[in-house]
Amino acid sequence: MLKAGVIGAGHLGKIHLKLLQQSSKFELIGFYDDNEEIAKKVEEEFGYKRFSSQEEMIQAADVIDVVTPTVSHFEIAKKIIIAGKHLFIEKPVTSNFQEAEELISLAKNHKVKGQVGHVERFNPAFRAVADKIELPMFIEAHRLAEFNPRGTDVPVVLDLMIHDIDIILSVVDSPVKNIHASGVSVISATPDIANARIEFENGCVANLTASRISLKNMRKARFFQKDAYISVDFLERKCEVVKMKDAPQDPDDFAMILQNAEGVKKQIYFDNPKVEENNAILDELESFADAIEKNITPVVTLEQGAEALRIANKVIQSFQK
Repeated sequence: MLKAGVIGAGHLGKIHLKLLQQSSKFELIGFYDDNEEIAKKVEEEFGYKRFSSQEEMIQAADVIDVVTPTVSHFEIAKKIIIAGKHLFIEKPVTSNFQEAEELISLAKNHKVKGQVGHVERFNPAFRAVADKIELPMFIEAHRLAEFNPRGTDVPVVLDLMIHDIDIILSVVDSPVKNIHASGVSVISATPDIANARIEFENGCVANLTASRISLKNMRKARFFQKDAYISVDFLERKCEVVKMKDAPQDPDDFAMILQNAEGVKKQIYFDNPKVEENNAILDELESFADAIEKNITPVVTLEQGAEALRIANKVIQSFQK
């Protein structure tokens, strides 16, 4: 079992602590939080061992799970990597792309593994259809959330949209060509609602909308490709695949047939893959344990986390243009 420690015991940090304690692949050795009030409360309420410093816990662990505000990611991660420990770090990986590049270089030099917490990769609805998404040419994603003061220290792009940016980059095998975006600050000092059009060199276009001032929660993505339409509801954990194939000469009475202006007939049929229920956060943590133990590439590498951050920052820069 890998000895794991958590830095950051806020809302998400407590979830990570609970799951690491439950996991059969980790031995939770404790946590560190520089907020004395939070640290004392978590120690007394849950009984986790509390370390007096980051350095003390880093030395005692094999893996460190960083669940702190983004602004602190780089300095903490740097300490962990230089100490030769494996790093799991919440998204966004760092505050800027240059910091992420430095972490990637350090991880290679110190021969440690890193994984970024882009948890939607482990969403069971996305997992059920990921292998069916082949050369999508148009993608539409909506990620809407009711207002919550937590997370408003960063633009909605880094808070919410980056989830969908990572998902899209994982299924579109082509460099980004152009980005056009707009954002509006309504309550916060940074944009609360944003829309981005991302164009890829292979012709694929992705249209993303993110809002943290919505009246309802929504996390949906739709992928359009040749002869298929795939929808993923990340919130409800549901998915649907609608496919088209050449219509048979003698279709049955219940077949759904479409005919275009040229007279070509296509039959529509539905494929609803089975969604295997899971705890996505536990799965992402345990997949990292597997990557370490088996010496394989993590599901979401530091490089992939850095690329999602780079594109997210280009979206934000597009606001100013």
